[in-house]
Amino acid sequence: MKNVTVIGAGTMGNGIAHVFAQNNFEVNLIDISEKALENALHTIERNLDRLVSKDKISAEVKEGTLKRIKTFTSIEEGVQSADLVVEAATENVELKKKIFQQMDDLSPADAILATNTSSISITEIAAVTKRSDKIIGMHFMNPVPIMKLVEVIRGYSTSDQVTQVIMELSKKLNKVPVEVNDYPGFIANRILMPMINEAVYSLFEGVAGVSEIDTVMKLGMAHPMGPLQLADFIGLDVCLSILKVLHGGFGNPKYAPCPLLVNMVAAGKLGVKSGEGFYDYSESRKAEKISKQFS
Repeated sequence: MKNVTVIGAGTMGNGIAHVFAQNNFEVNLIDISEKALENALHTIERNLDRLVSKDKISAEVKEGTLKRIKTFTSIEEGVQSADLVVEAATENVELKKKIFQQMDDLSPADAILATNTSSISITEIAAVTKRSDKIIGMHFMNPVPIMKLVEVIRGYSTSDQVTQVIMELSKKLNKVPVEVNDYPGFIANRILMPMINEAVYSLFEGVAGVSEIDTVMKLGMAHPMGPLQLADFIGLDVCLSILKVLHGGFGNPKYAPCPLLVNMVAAGKLGVKSGEGFYDYSESRKAEKISKQFS
């Protein structure tokens, strides 16, 4: 396996492309937006520069990584020679099904098709293809170049051989793969999202403030980041989507999204990516903090 195609040039997609290319895979990165592809390459280069500055990689490795990434706006062109296609589009089941139908029709017959979904059923996605035995989940963690875990999710029909290939492949990326079965939220988000949701409920019910809730979890439970700050980092819209999948999949009210989370998403307060969530990330706020430091 040498040729990898990544569909989606957002935060996860460019991180996945970066990791494969840095580990000597030829990578085709696909997105319908030329601007998104340009931004992805800039992000990858900036992250590589950071690694060079910390002596984690050499300048030669950086240049080789960038040379191994080619960009496309056409799925048909980008998947023609793929051994593996990794879909990293928005967490929307209908969109993913549409992309997988295209991937199935246009990719080589023996190619493995993987999804980076954080909660959507692998079995449901596989059902729209003619190669359900070759459909699998590769749930990378954000930021992809740094985080070691890859949740490898096998659907109902995923073959043992394909699962083993992806487990070994993940190790070649210097990741730690963990095999799990296809249930809503898998393991990572089945455990994480109820915690985040409970933190939002605690805020909603006035038990404590944002910084107080996060401080308790950081200092009391040794979490590197509090649940509300982590939710901002993930994206509140993504958290809401995952909770809806959990709630719909299990039918248990404990997974019902907190009304505060629902309202914040409706208001466009999505966290870091929108400039405001439970915390304020706007440029004016950053400038205010900097001025205070030097005043």
